[in-house]
Amino acid sequence: MLAFAGLAYSLFPYVIIDRMTIWQAAAHESALKFVLVGAVVVLPFIFGYTFFVYRLFGGKTKDGGAY
Repeated sequence: MLAFAGLAYSLFPYVIIDRMTIWQAAAHESALKFVLVGAVVVLPFIFGYTFFVYRLFGGKTKDGGAY
């Protein structure tokens, strides 16, 4: 983990060494805003469904049950 962090630190801000920076590789600002809005709308549904299913199926197995 530390080796990867050191490599990332030494290469910053290049994605492709001496060719492309992080900011050149990023999508256009309007596309990023569109994706952000989509994520803000969809993620609460995903978290809500995950919580619902966890509560629905939680505790359905007996203690000491074999797999």
